[in-house]
Amino acid sequence: MTANRDHRVLYLVCCAAPPALRITTGIHAAQAAGWDVCLILTPYAHRWLEDDVTTLHELTGHPVRHQYKLPQEPDVLPPPDAVLVAPATFNTLNKWAAGTADTLALGLITEAIGLGLPIVALPHINAAQAAHPALDRSVATLRGAGVTVLLGEGGHDPHAPQQGTFPWQEAIGALA
Repeated sequence: MTANRDHRVLYLVCCAAPPALRITTGIHAAQAAGWDVCLILTPYAHRWLEDDVTTLHELTGHPVRHQYKLPQEPDVLPPPDAVLVAPATFNTLNKWAAGTADTLALGLITEAIGLGLPIVALPHINAAQAAHPALDRSVATLRGAGVTVLLGEGGHDPHAPQQGTFPWQEAIGALA
């Protein structure tokens, strides 16, 4: 963590789920709570939002990242003080729990655990996906590593396929 900044830095890691189409709501909520937001997209989230990247860059004041940089390229984002993975997909939760870091988003969130950063994950998962036994194992692994996963008891219940709302404000509040 850095102590000489005016605002705490939040890495908002956004996966490809319908709430990604309303990512500005999450950015505004985090900014209203005093966070300097850096947006990191999974490859598919980037594909969904690629027409909005310039607007998102202007909104956050930082480049929107979605892939690893080359070793000779400078870091363009300040180091994070906390990480919010929202919306977190079934795929990302399972890969993250397994330690897979094959995308920038996964690399940053797997590393965040080792750095001891505060991490909140707000899944957007339907009830059919939640019935898969891998999800319970993955959520238990992430919680055991210190990640606050807002799912189930004390969190949010999976929704019916093709439905559901997304509580951005609760996710931001869980970072406090």
